[in-house]
Amino acid sequence: MEFRQIIETVGQLVDFAGVAVMVIGAVVSLPLAIRGHQPRQLPPGAAKLSFYRSYRQLLGRSILLGLELLVAADIIRTVAVTPTFASVGVLAIIVLIRTFLSFSLELEITGRWPWQKEPSAARAGSTAAAG
Repeated sequence: MEFRQIIETVGQLVDFAGVAVMVIGAVVSLPLAIRGHQPRQLPPGAAKLSFYRSYRQLLGRSILLGLELLVAADIIRTVAVTPTFASVGVLAIIVLIRTFLSFSLELEITGRWPWQKEPSAARAGSTAAAG
């Protein structure tokens, strides 16, 4: 087997893994949401999530992970197999679209942008003590 075939096969396997993560995540998220799964990091005093919100968050996390794997597969195939200006340009557009989708999903799931710090109980406690 030559190098290009190996890289193409690896890219296809990572593509398959990305799709599998999304499908398995959708299937596994349903019983978890039915059982009332709640995130560990709910803000203090926040109400429990409804079935719909819980399923949506679990499913969103699966989709995020699957998108990351699909981007990795595209990068592997484009850079290692066909590094032309046209293929790199197409890769850039695909990565931009998938990154936008990832950011949008992250905002929907957590309520903040990926680059924003997570609110911590310690910081809230020190602010209350200072005031």
